[in-house]
Amino acid sequence: MSDNKPFGGAFGSSGGQYATTVQYGGTGAAPAKVALGDAAPPAAGDVIKDTTTAAFAADVIQESRRQPVLVDFWAPWCGPCKQLTPQLEKAVRAAGGKVKLVKMNIDDHPSIAGQLGIQSIPAVIAFKDGQPVDGFMGAIPESQIAEFITKVGGKGNGAAAVAEALAAANEAREAGDVQTAADIFDAVLAQAPETIEAIAGLGELLFEAGDTQGAEALLATAPEAKKDAPVLAALRAKMALAAQAAELGNPAEFERRLAENPKDHQARFDLAMIQNARGERTAAADNLLAIIKADRGWNEDGARAQLLRFFEAWGMADEATLAARRKLSALLFS
Repeated sequence: MSDNKPFGGAFGSSGGQYATTVQYGGTGAAPAKVALGDAAPPAAGDVIKDTTTAAFAADVIQESRRQPVLVDFWAPWCGPCKQLTPQLEKAVRAAGGKVKLVKMNIDDHPSIAGQLGIQSIPAVIAFKDGQPVDGFMGAIPESQIAEFITKVGGKGNGAAAVAEALAAANEAREAGDVQTAADIFDAVLAQAPETIEAIAGLGELLFEAGDTQGAEALLATAPEAKKDAPVLAALRAKMALAAQAAELGNPAEFERRLAENPKDHQARFDLAMIQNARGERTAAADNLLAIIKADRGWNEDGARAQLLRFFEAWGMADEATLAARRKLSALLFS
C-alpha cells in the first residue's frame, strides 16, 4: 500500500469481534447459532454494489452528491473484512436508503486506496458531496456501525426507513433469498427492537428452519401491549397447528380410511391438519369444507372452527384464505 498520509487523520481502529456466520442472534432474542446458509447475502440492488477504479468517480464521487456513500475497502485474504462486510451490508439495508455502500477489492483495484492513504483494511470511508468526510478502520460492533450510518446519513424518518427495510426483507424472502431476509429483519430489530413485523418475520424464518424454540423466544420479546397483534397471533397459530399435525402420524393411513369410507370425517379432518402443515392449504381447506358440507354439526361444528384457525394462521389476505372463505360463505349462506 502507499505510504501517503490517510486523509483527515487516523480513523481509530476497533477491537470489536464479529460472528463468522450469519446468526439469528444479533438482537439477543434468538439462540446464538441459528443459520440458514453459509453463503454471504448478495448485494441488494442499487443500495449495495461493487466498483472498480474506472467506475469509482461515477459510483462514489458523483453518487455522493445525491446521498452519502460508504466505501468498503477490502481484500479476499483479509479475515476481519469477512467479518465486517456482511454486518455492514445488513446495516445499510436496514438504513432504508439513507446511505449507499460501494465495495472495492484493493487487490484488483489498489490505486484508489493508495491515493487515500489507506494502509490497513478493512477500512470504510464515507463520502458526501464528492468528498471523504468520515470513516473507520477495523471490524467494529454492529451497534457502532449503525451509529456511524446515522451520523453520516442523518436520522431521517425512522418509520419510513423501517418500512423500507421491512419491504426489502419481504421482497428477498419472496425471491427465495431467506438469508438476506433474515439479515434485514435482524438488523431492524437491532435498531428498533419493538418492531412486531420484524419479530414475526424473523420468528417465522426460525420456525421454518426448524428452530421452534428460537421462534418462541423471539415472540416472547414482543412488547406487552403488542403481544396479541395479528402478525404475531398468526405465527403462534401456525406453530400450534404444526404441533398438532406432528402428532397425527402418516397421512397415507387417513387417505386409506377415506378411500374405504368417504364419510370418515375424523380421517378427513386429520388429513387436513397434515396437509396444512405441509403447506397444502387449498387441499386442507377443501377437506374441511367437505366435512362442513356433509355434516355441519360434526364434532360441534369442529371443521368450521378449524378452518377459521387456518385463516388466522395463513393471514386474512392470503390467496388460500380468500378462496376458502368464498367457498365457506357459499356453503353457509346459499
